[in-house]
Amino acid sequence: METLLWRVGIRHVAGVDEVGMGPLAGPVVAAAVVFPPGTHLDGVADSKVLTAAQRERLDVEIRRRAVGVGLGMVEPDEIDRLNIYRAGLMACRRALEALPLVPGFVLVDGREIPDLPIPQSAYPKGDAFVCSIAAASIVAKVHRDALMRALDARYPGYGFARHMGYSTRAHFAAIRALGPSPIHRRSFAPVRAAARGEADPQLALGPVLAAD
Repeated sequence: METLLWRVGIRHVAGVDEVGMGPLAGPVVAAAVVFPPGTHLDGVADSKVLTAAQRERLDVEIRRRAVGVGLGMVEPDEIDRLNIYRAGLMACRRALEALPLVPGFVLVDGREIPDLPIPQSAYPKGDAFVCSIAAASIVAKVHRDALMRALDARYPGYGFARHMGYSTRAHFAAIRALGPSPIHRRSFAPVRAAARGEADPQLALGPVLAAD
């Protein structure tokens, strides 16, 4: 996709993707990545299909090769106010605003960003076949995982460094035992169920189990 835009003279093409839509805790993080025309990176793929070691290695290479990287974050209290759908879009907008340059075109994973003053195209599952979107998913995932490891030290007992805030039986049990932490998404049904002492996590778990 980038190649077609480069060929018509658009030099700064940004790929944007967000991670952390499904977890019960922690922020949504988005990244925007702009590569110079002609860039090709071997191994860049949707962050979900890569190992942690592969993501870490590629994150370094992406940052080295890119002419611009921006990160945007929406905190749990904002997620609870906005809803998760709007939070994801807000994170993407903030990532673009954090770029050191203004892109001429934006390639977005999944859905277009409303009222964006830059031409854009959205690609469902774009992180699987658009290089700059895949790169953005890697940068966002590495950044969010590092944040969750730091938050694990601040809020011990929940296991954030292991599950990164996603819904697991151990995580659900920790919420039941300790109550929600300040970084839990209290608008999410599984968090509310665990806080009520719900006995069976399967009564509340659903699509939040899926990684993003």
